[in-house]
Amino acid sequence: MSRDKARGNIEVSDEIVERLMNDPFPRHLGVELLELKPGYARVGMKVAGYMTNIHGITHGGAVFTLADVALGNACNAWGDAEVAINTTIYYLRTSKPGEYLTATASAENVTRKTGLYRITVENESGEQVALAEGLVYRKSSSSPGK
Repeated sequence: MSRDKARGNIEVSDEIVERLMNDPFPRHLGVELLELKPGYARVGMKVAGYMTNIHGITHGGAVFTLADVALGNACNAWGDAEVAINTTIYYLRTSKPGEYLTATASAENVTRKTGLYRITVENESGEQVALAEGLVYRKSSSSPGK
């Protein structure tokens, strides 16, 4: 994952950023970290030709991955180990190679052991490509929550 476009939009420790930036799969896909604070993350990715399906549009798995990376960054920005236990995604609009997609995840409800996040994926025009909800399990609970 690249941090090139973040420029001052990071509100977590360097240690957390380093850990998130070293996630190999998003880094391989060229996902960029745009904004990060506890419970919130915004990431972006340019859709490459190899990210398409048989119809020539962006593969749902690529869109899901971008949403999942945003979710993982938002929940782990607290500094605790948190993992997704369920994610539901709704595909609302197609996209195609060359488009830049942005996924934004934000905490809706955080308790001592779980966190519920809303994730939106948008194209360059600000149109929603997908909407997702992610439920995470919080292995430790030093961050806010009941």
